[in-house]
Amino acid sequence: MKISPIISAEELQDLNNENLVIIDAGSGDAAFENYQKEHLENALYVDLNKDLADIPENAKNGGRHPLPSLEKFAALLQRLGIAENSHVIVYDDKNAANAAARFWWMLRSAGIENVQVLDGGFQSAKAKGLSLELKISDAKKLEKLSLKEWKLPLVDINFIAEHAGNPDFVVIDVREKDRYEGKSEPIDEIAGHVPGAINIPFKENLNEDGTFKDPKILHQKYAEVLKNIPSEKIAIHCGSGVTACHTLLALDYAGFKIPNLYIGSWSEWSRNEKKIATTH
Repeated sequence: MKISPIISAEELQDLNNENLVIIDAGSGDAAFENYQKEHLENALYVDLNKDLADIPENAKNGGRHPLPSLEKFAALLQRLGIAENSHVIVYDDKNAANAAARFWWMLRSAGIENVQVLDGGFQSAKAKGLSLELKISDAKKLEKLSLKEWKLPLVDINFIAEHAGNPDFVVIDVREKDRYEGKSEPIDEIAGHVPGAINIPFKENLNEDGTFKDPKILHQKYAEVLKNIPSEKIAIHCGSGVTACHTLLALDYAGFKIPNLYIGSWSEWSRNEKKIATTH
């Protein structure tokens, strides 16, 4: 039986599983320093830039956070003590938008089925009184998994260029409205959006307290947009393939088949001028 991709702090507190692995997913030195100060008991740390991506010299080639090689990811899973039968709980301090949803997607795509994201993240767990610690735990010693392919669907810049704007396809940009409309761009060099892409900011997946909306509400919301279009004709993107995973997580939670991820996202598209018909 498939488990829910979202788990509450209360459910985690009651969980008793010898195959449990808890992951604190962060990005950058400040996040690691916060992890060192306090984290959930037995939680291990992964870093978006160092562990969950291979950062290129030029984001034109795959965007700012392209996927690491399968070999590198297999080595990470070995370091974390994650096996095919592990039950992985992953959290961050940004309501899953920092690195937790990205790691969830990568684990699922690597064939690890029992993966859940902590609803409300670290703040919720702390508020609910879950045990915290300073100690950095040791992972289980395991053989390295053999990963041959990413099992969840991916599309590239050529797919987006061919299909964005086609009424038989849906391309969703999950960035904030101002970035989508080209009114601001704090990270990439050009403001705007992929022609034909529609905007559903990932923050609309959440309640005001940072927890995910009820799956029935999410299903109704996205059903109105997707209009029974099959998952292979849907692509989700963001700035660099990180927060797009937040919406993929929400779609899975809502009962949809997980659609395509465009990992290069706006950070790649905006640097490939020949692909851009317009930026607004």
